[in-house]
Amino acid sequence: MANSQIQDNMRIDWDVAIKMDDGLILRADVFRPIQEGKYPVILTHGPYAKGLSFQEGYPSAWERMVDEHPDVPKGSTNKYQNWEVVDPEKWVPDDYVCVRVDSRGCGASPGYVDHFSPRETQDYAQCVEWAGVQSWSNGKVGLNGVSYYGINAWQVASLQPTHLAAMCVWEGASDWYRDMTHHGGILSTFWANWYDMQVKNVQHGLAERGPKSQVTGELICGTTGLTDEELAQNRCDFGEDILAHPLDDEYHKQRSAVWSKITTPLLTAANWGGQGLHPRGNFEGFMRVASDQKWLEAHGLEHWTEFYTDYGIALQKRFFGHFLKGEDNGWLDQPPVQLQVRRIDGFEERTEGNWPIPRTQWTQFYLDSENNMLSLSPPTKPSTITFDAQGDGITFMSAPVDNETEITGPSAIKLLTSSSTADADLFIVLRVFSPEGKEVVFQGAIDPNTPIGQGWLRASHRKLDPQLSTPWRPFHTHDEEQPLIPGEKVDLDIEIWPTSIVVPAGFQIGVTIRGRDYEYPHATGLRLSNFKNELRGCGPFLHNDPRDRPPEIFNGDTSIHIDTEQVSYLLLPIIP
Repeated sequence: MANSQIQDNMRIDWDVAIKMDDGLILRADVFRPIQEGKYPVILTHGPYAKGLSFQEGYPSAWERMVDEHPDVPKGSTNKYQNWEVVDPEKWVPDDYVCVRVDSRGCGASPGYVDHFSPRETQDYAQCVEWAGVQSWSNGKVGLNGVSYYGINAWQVASLQPTHLAAMCVWEGASDWYRDMTHHGGILSTFWANWYDMQVKNVQHGLAERGPKSQVTGELICGTTGLTDEELAQNRCDFGEDILAHPLDDEYHKQRSAVWSKITTPLLTAANWGGQGLHPRGNFEGFMRVASDQKWLEAHGLEHWTEFYTDYGIALQKRFFGHFLKGEDNGWLDQPPVQLQVRRIDGFEERTEGNWPIPRTQWTQFYLDSENNMLSLSPPTKPSTITFDAQGDGITFMSAPVDNETEITGPSAIKLLTSSSTADADLFIVLRVFSPEGKEVVFQGAIDPNTPIGQGWLRASHRKLDPQLSTPWRPFHTHDEEQPLIPGEKVDLDIEIWPTSIVVPAGFQIGVTIRGRDYEYPHATGLRLSNFKNELRGCGPFLHNDPRDRPPEIFNGDTSIHIDTEQVSYLLLPIIP
């Protein structure tokens, strides 16, 4: 039976039972106004355990955020802060009900853990429908959360639950293959490590071995303890499942958005520095959903920060105020695109009419082997540059820019390539250097030394989808492997994820082509409490599983061919 109490100016119902169609009970905490009434609902459903406080579960992220952004803890006791979901103390006073559901097998909810699976998405849809008919609900449910809670919002919206009235997807990937598990066909080891660090430690059945709620004192991960063997039987082998599906097959499609079925009013918020997980899906979602009413926002800083700042909350509340409460708050006059354009010393807010920005001057910078230059003129003589796939690769540099130059949007690179082996992984790094030759890096979503932009492609995955590809966003099918013949040249079109940077006059634009993950040469050994690896430029989004990249294939020599007929170039979105 749910335990209900009034505290901190809210009525809180702990561990409310929500019954699924297969009889399983999920558990939710419900935070609502004390005054009886019918209110709109902000709902999340995910694996991080609703009873685990942000401060206890993610201490390094919390401390950094509140130290640098005092508006985040202000106006709240912060007792109910959870990783990647709204603070009810900042929403309930505005007459919202906040519902947090522990997904199947996690926290207080029993069952089998299988992330982003059709079963989990069905559960989420049933939670939306449950929230829409409760006595305290006005029938309008909004989805609002970061990362996992944004990713699965795309999925559940694809099922079109009737009470889903609006969705804010904050830094949520959408294409399980391209955004998340295989960048350009190359396995990302992030998810296997994430599973160990952020899910297994709050699995249902840990009971006394798991954490206790700092608010209620109750066990967060169920009251009946399971053995290690029983816990393992109750969860998928996530990293191995992903490894077993190297192509974009049914496993991946079941865990991805279905754009044509998403008709819900949408606010999608991307992070320029989220390379490896979080910007791409937000931009794709804005471009491809069937919703008539959709807005895009893009910002910087850490992955968790702007969701909780006054800036982020004000934007979210204007959006939900209109769609969940019917407030005449001017939201419909909000321009479709709001950007925090990135400068080397901060951000400048600007609105636009569409994405990519309609006035973009798509500019080709040709690869020129003479001094490894990026040139505005095509090459006049053929040449070949070869690099060791396990080395630092090769960097092409522009001349210093005469005037301040803005690059905002998706980029792409076209290469004529060969390998000494039957395949090659291409890692593309978009870079900017000061007149003194110092690389400009940023606090990314995770990593403090994130480059301007990145892209990836496994050469055997070069097949393009002609319907979905554009010059600025090549779209690969990833439905078959086309191995290389050693020494034979192939054309590669490589997507570089969207970014924004205003390059000051006198600075240079660079692009590095290499055969392994980017590493910032001055990394400091920083680690965060929720990731295994040192942060060395790519955060936890690495491509270093030898089973996916056997050395005999991926440690060869890679050649870039400069050809006067089939020119290789970097395509950049220059904003006049």
